[in-house]
Amino acid sequence: MQNGISLYLGLDNTPEENLQLIETAHKCGIKRIFTSLHIPETDTAALQSELQTVLQKARIYNMEVISDVSPHTLSLLNLAKLDTEALQQFGISTVRLDFGYGEKEIAALSKRIKVQFNASTLTKEFLDNLQFYQTDFHCIDALHNFYPREGTGLSEAFLQKQNKLLHAYGVQTAAFVPSYNRARSPIKKGLPTLEAHRYKPVSSAAQHLIMLETDSVFIGDSLPTEKEMKILADLTTDYTTLKIKCLTQNQFVKNMLTENIFTVRVDGAEMALRLQEGRVLCRGEKIYPEYTAKRKCGMITLDNMNSGRYAGELQIVMKGQELDKSVNVIGKVLECDMILLKYLKPDSKIKFEWV
Repeated sequence: MQNGISLYLGLDNTPEENLQLIETAHKCGIKRIFTSLHIPETDTAALQSELQTVLQKARIYNMEVISDVSPHTLSLLNLAKLDTEALQQFGISTVRLDFGYGEKEIAALSKRIKVQFNASTLTKEFLDNLQFYQTDFHCIDALHNFYPREGTGLSEAFLQKQNKLLHAYGVQTAAFVPSYNRARSPIKKGLPTLEAHRYKPVSSAAQHLIMLETDSVFIGDSLPTEKEMKILADLTTDYTTLKIKCLTQNQFVKNMLTENIFTVRVDGAEMALRLQEGRVLCRGEKIYPEYTAKRKCGMITLDNMNSGRYAGELQIVMKGQELDKSVNVIGKVLECDMILLKYLKPDSKIKFEWV
């Protein structure tokens, strides 16, 4: 996956921090950088003095730099017009267009440079017009906006609808998740695309976007940690990682949960996600009764020796169930990852991580 970070020159970070951010991102495996050059609160003089150095650093690491393009942007670069060759020489490899460019002009641009749109505002009519003017869709992608103010982020349903529309035209989509190591000025409430992701950790929000069929993910805020960037770089569609609280003292069970990748059974149960490897992995192991309790959504259970041939049955509870002396409650999905459960389907792969 081609995931990315964001840089805001002349705003929150020092020039040295921005250069270090690029270096660390590259080391973690991050391939893309989004930058906005027309944020009202930006110190324009600082931006201009820093821009060339930052773009040069990104070029050294062969990172894709996505920059919004407007008359203000062009003036910062001392360009009288949108000169794609000059932009590429600066180190800007993708131009992000919002308003002011017609479909015919965009079609011509797509033959010379990669073009990115705001995925949150594109319409079928606009995409049809791009096709009419023979736009090179191999050079087009779309990144959803971020929403700094609380209560203004997109809904899941709207993001899914836009992703589906864009995929029908072969356009890849991306979206933002927040980081609170240094939330971006001036509001400092995080920069998520989805309102549901505000104050959520990068791992939970990013995995949720993938489940909503988003093709790549950007951290929106100013200075993500190395750990957050590594999480983003390692993001995979092969399995979902669920962070869980440990509720068992059984070392065999602890190791079993964290050392294996589990598969949701294809015969979907109504009350729980049944994980098909449980009984096989527990074969020959005596699972003694331990913590038995009323089962709530998000609890992870393992049938103990009192369950007979079902001993080792491993489940994630989806609907509340009464206490059963033959069922140990061994863990609980953390609240931040509960949002992921409804997207786990038959044959989904799951990895557990104790927290």
